[in-house]
Amino acid sequence: MVLLQMLRILGEFLLTNEARARLGVLGLALLVAITVGIRARDTRLAVGAAVAFTLLMTQA
Repeated sequence: MVLLQMLRILGEFLLTNEARARLGVLGLALLVAITVGIRARDTRLAVGAAVAFTLLMTQA
């Protein structure tokens, strides 16, 4: 259980650093939108933000 939580925290840390380095505030906003969409179980928000994030990361 602790290992799973540590892996999740590490993954979030790495993703936010990558987004901040490449996309700045917009990347962080998209990651927050993905997280909020998953927590709120709103698939349209989560999928839309994930697609936008993926497109922006391929352009960076």
